[in-house]
Amino acid sequence: MNSNGWSITDRVRPPLLLYSYIATELLAPFFASFIILYCVFFLIRLIPLLEVVLQLHIGLADFIRLFSYIFPHMLFYVIPMASMAGVIICFTRMTNDREILAFKACGISLRQMLPPVVVIAAAIATLTGFFSIQLIPAGAVAVKQLMFQLAKEKIDKGLKEREFTEALGELVVYVDNIDDQDNWHGVYVSDMRGRLQPLITVAKSGHLEAEMEKMMVTVILEDGTLHSAENQDNQVIRFQRYQLQIPLQPPTRIGGEDVTVIDRGAMTQEQLLAAAALYGPDSKQGRIFRSTYHHRLALPVGCFLLSMLGMPLGLQAAPGKRAIGLPLGLACFLLYYITFTVTRVMAEDGVLPFVFSMWLPNMLLLILTVLVFHRTNQEKQVVPERVQVTLEIFSDRFILPLIKYVRSQWRRKISRRIQRKPIPTTGDQDGAAARPGIRADGLTGIFHLPECAQYHSPRCSLQFKDASIAQEAGFKPCEFCKGILEQQNQ
Repeated sequence: MNSNGWSITDRVRPPLLLYSYIATELLAPFFASFIILYCVFFLIRLIPLLEVVLQLHIGLADFIRLFSYIFPHMLFYVIPMASMAGVIICFTRMTNDREILAFKACGISLRQMLPPVVVIAAAIATLTGFFSIQLIPAGAVAVKQLMFQLAKEKIDKGLKEREFTEALGELVVYVDNIDDQDNWHGVYVSDMRGRLQPLITVAKSGHLEAEMEKMMVTVILEDGTLHSAENQDNQVIRFQRYQLQIPLQPPTRIGGEDVTVIDRGAMTQEQLLAAAALYGPDSKQGRIFRSTYHHRLALPVGCFLLSMLGMPLGLQAAPGKRAIGLPLGLACFLLYYITFTVTRVMAEDGVLPFVFSMWLPNMLLLILTVLVFHRTNQEKQVVPERVQVTLEIFSDRFILPLIKYVRSQWRRKISRRIQRKPIPTTGDQDGAAARPGIRADGLTGIFHLPECAQYHSPRCSLQFKDASIAQEAGFKPCEFCKGILEQQNQ
């Protein structure tokens, strides 16, 4: 306790009211951005999904299940974007409303505003990592099993008594009777897979089995004969039990991905490392499995860094100044993912050291975040003045002349397409004939009066009724015609 009545604990006590206020202001735009981005991703994902839903006749309950399995994969990309957008929108609003200025006037620095952003960004990054490592592989496996089950159910529904069915693709099946346990009686199968002549199988009974773990459908026939005909040779084989393993012909692809194949996206972290060790860590396949392993770990870290970068970008706004935080954030987000994709390909091809290449985008993003935050904390512009001057010089020397050239070429092209029309003449109320119209050069944007020597120039292919209409169209008179118009106005 000092002479002023303040204790040491009062000085080091964190400003919880400030933290809760910033957290509240941050979470509101985060959830709003999350809902908007998720709806966009959902509509994009729904387009290839509808074809499967319609062809497999998926009901509402199965559609909800399928959607919940795909849900984590979409969040893996939605959450980082929403997190960064939420931080930028929060601090952009606080800057425009002069709340940041009020905080600084009260002695609150940017570093003191940082803890709630760090906590929320870390929580969102942890959630992203949980989705990446646990839910996405589990959801991928569940999607494949659900689609396999729905495809099998369509096959079962397609098999009807005393009807030939092609639900099994190149296998045509005829069943005389199906009992309550889905056992077949009086079975006829025509197998055309890889054959010119069908392989005919006749059996007294049979049934269909599906192995969910192996993603395989098998037709089991009992007590029958197999008839094979090649050229003039016929062969009859009698069997007690015969199995036919068949591929799934109903739609099993969503967005170009075969859901009946267990790929590395459905593997756990342990399975990825085991597969990489099986092929060899330095082999092409081994590097591919290892890249998926590091991809799931690196992107949550990138999510945290993008969220932290959103704070200084949001502070670039000012009252009466155009907010550039969100466009800059989007540019950084796209640049990060492009860099991550490029370095991942280089890691899989062995161009760069593997671990260095996979984590290089995060290291570059960390350096950028620290640099931008430091310059913002020092009340400096994000882009140094020298860089701005260089960009302005480059724009004046190259960009603007290019724009003018393209504009002139466009105007020339338009002027060539305009057909020459007779000069209209109109009479005034006294019946006097009006003077000829105005002729203009579409390339230079200059028009001439009939008194001008350039009036009959071949380049003057555009015509206007009078000078006022020509000026409204963006054309200017030449020096000679300008003097005539000034005399007429006097």
